[in-house]
Amino acid sequence: MDKKQKAVITVVGKDTVGIIAKVCTYLSDQKINVLDISQTIVQDFFNMMMIVDFSGSDKTLGDCQRDLDKLGEEIGVDIKCQREEIFEKMHRI
Repeated sequence: MDKKQKAVITVVGKDTVGIIAKVCTYLSDQKINVLDISQTIVQDFFNMMMIVDFSGSDKTLGDCQRDLDKLGEEIGVDIKCQREEIFEKMHRI
């Protein structure tokens, strides 16, 4: 069985209808599994953090990052995607 390849995806921007649907549709189309998701809206600003497993995807993480950057521009939000282990090391005290 393949080991999970986890990544952290963050989405931040002005709240509009369909942000979660569009991001999750992209992930589903790429066979990227959402393991955990949290989202909040504070004074009309949308913030979402997802833990995903991209081991089932044919795309590389770099390809996904570029695609999500483009999707973010299209829907007016900032989307970042980075490997979980890099995210953890960057945020260690």
